[in-house]
Amino acid sequence: MSTAAARPSFLLVHGAWHRSACWSALQDALAADGMSSHTVDLPSSGPQGTPTAGVYDDAEAIAARLREIEGPVVVVGHSYGGIPVTEAAAGHAHVAHLVYLTAYMPSEGESLGSLHGRDASKAVDLKGVQPSIFEDPRASLYGDVPDDVAERAVGQLVEQSRRSFQEPVTRAAWRTVPSTYVICEGDQALQPAMQTKMAANATRVERLGTGHSPFLAAPAELAALLGRIAAALPGQRA
Repeated sequence: MSTAAARPSFLLVHGAWHRSACWSALQDALAADGMSSHTVDLPSSGPQGTPTAGVYDDAEAIAARLREIEGPVVVVGHSYGGIPVTEAAAGHAHVAHLVYLTAYMPSEGESLGSLHGRDASKAVDLKGVQPSIFEDPRASLYGDVPDDVAERAVGQLVEQSRRSFQEPVTRAAWRTVPSTYVICEGDQALQPAMQTKMAANATRVERLGTGHSPFLAAPAELAALLGRIAAALPGQRA
């Protein structure tokens, strides 16, 4: 009788201004390699209720999705998605690994704003939404993505709540859950130097030569990397 652990699935958590549809090419690539994946739509991205959704609302959406998934899970957070993943993934026994994909990896008390040097003593507006801060999203987010794919991705960008950029995490799942940080060396949105600094918190570090959105620029390469990460987990067989 085999003693190998059940093969993990992936929970893919998108970043700011995106929805879960951005993962479709990666999901297809994962499926082609025999791996299953799940997604979640974060409340802070897209049409907002009152009050505006923030990090804690996003973390609860992730936690709720995790409760629906059976078996071991590798949670992949992209960009802003790393923040609510950090808040949400602690305390879930079946979360086997965290992957920070050119993502924010905060410690307790840190927010996206503070990681970029915002003075915590200064009041900020937590209400309302923020359109994309990038003057040229095509260049910043999708610089190495094929033109037709990039054009579609730009057209699918949504508004993002201001609150999500300012709420600090209260716990850091990476302190108790093994993690991999994937540095994207051509990123024009989250600079590699900042990625490298945050990656010091991770158990291990991997690198891709892509820009900010490898799930669109190189979905097969990213799927292969995620597959290797999953295969290296305790109890897995190559």
